[in-house]
Amino acid sequence: MYAESRAGQAEVPWDLPSPSAHLRALDLPAGEGRQALVVGCGPGRDAEYLAGLGYRVTAFDISGTAIDLARERHPGTAVNYLVADLLDPPADWRHAFHLVLESNNVQALPAPIRAAAIPTVGTFVAPGGTLVVLAAATTRIDSDGAGPPWPLTRAEIEAFGGDGLHTLSIDQVAAAGTTLPTRWKAIFTRAAHQQAAR
Repeated sequence: MYAESRAGQAEVPWDLPSPSAHLRALDLPAGEGRQALVVGCGPGRDAEYLAGLGYRVTAFDISGTAIDLARERHPGTAVNYLVADLLDPPADWRHAFHLVLESNNVQALPAPIRAAAIPTVGTFVAPGGTLVVLAAATTRIDSDGAGPPWPLTRAEIEAFGGDGLHTLSIDQVAAAGTTLPTRWKAIFTRAAHQQAAR
């Protein structure tokens, strides 16, 4: 879709100019140079927002076109944009990031791929770190199963808390006036002293 968009043949519906409103609403601490990872970053709006908070951000997407767009739109950025696969991430990302953001990506995956992707996300969280998950809880197209996005179930959201993570909060929040009337906002953490399960 990103390639078709660059060729003027499609429009990417989630390619918006501003960072996610639900991300901006979070009370995130100043980055102070801590490492952050943005999963499925697209053209980089959320990654740049976190960099503006002082995080050292790595942002990845499986789409090379999306990464090219991110680099073009943010010349001189401090964000490290990479092409990578959530289902086969670099080994050195395990437990390496103080903040991990999964925003609106897993909801775009068909169920079998989603089941493999969800447990991987939490493995990036360092001891003492935080995972933020923002995802569709309902859509206006639930009745016929069309998608993506496909809304995540409560059980799927809870499953992000594997690999030794502790659930801090799971909330459904309203997103009035959008095609996603309610959203999940979930926050998980790893204890500073904890050794995660292998």
